[in-house]
Amino acid sequence: MTFLAWSLVAVLVLFSMLWVVSLVVRDASIVDRFWGIAFIVIASYVSAATDGFPKRAHLVLLLTALWGVRLSVYITARNLGEAEDYRYRAMRRQWGSSFPLASLGTVFLLQGFLAWVVSLPVQVAVASVHPLHLTYTDYLGAIVWAAGFLIESVADVQLASFRGNPRNQGRVMKTGLWRYSRHPNYFGDALLWWGLWLIALSVGGWWTAIGPAVMTLLLLRVSGVAMLERKLRRSRPGYDDYVQSTSAFVPMPPRPSRQGRDPRSAPARAATRRG
Repeated sequence: MTFLAWSLVAVLVLFSMLWVVSLVVRDASIVDRFWGIAFIVIASYVSAATDGFPKRAHLVLLLTALWGVRLSVYITARNLGEAEDYRYRAMRRQWGSSFPLASLGTVFLLQGFLAWVVSLPVQVAVASVHPLHLTYTDYLGAIVWAAGFLIESVADVQLASFRGNPRNQGRVMKTGLWRYSRHPNYFGDALLWWGLWLIALSVGGWWTAIGPAVMTLLLLRVSGVAMLERKLRRSRPGYDDYVQSTSAFVPMPPRPSRQGRDPRSAPARAATRRG
């Protein structure tokens, strides 16, 4: 599988070029805007370098391109005219004058490597010749991908609409999909990558589960839920109550919040009797 080695080289070259651009514009945030595009580059390179089954290769290329373009356009539009993301500003303060060089490894090459790992199901599915037909697992994977893509897209649109209303300044988003999950966009993102893994599974790429597993870990424990919630707990009054009532990731029916809990509930009545 030499195509895997060469695709890694290609994506690291791409992110090195982005690093040079970031030095010119003094904004490391551009790496986020090109995150989705990187997957399209990887998938396109593998498609050009291998002779996989055309129908499966075209399907995976289409799904990857739809996800990558939508994500990059959304992030670019959301951050248009904004200052560098707070995460990279914090790194600049930490690293000082050595940040430009440090960012090459800790931001750009690291994200390039992670994109390569996450995209393993895409690469294997695109490159594989057999089976020479689409299987039920391919179709199931496409359905799971579509569900994840829809959830992620709708959640992003709902959040953008909420943020765009000045009356919601400083308030917590609790409507739409956000009533059932504190991060439905991240859940949709993870789900669609497991859908792509199912397509890779149809060609024997069971081991590429490392890709969506890493993506899910990143969304839950690294740059997604964990990091964002630390910020929101500090900046959003009532967010702790939202945490108590709403699932962090997988959409679930909301639980009664502490604010909405009836004082005549069983624990309260028991305490009254004890008093």
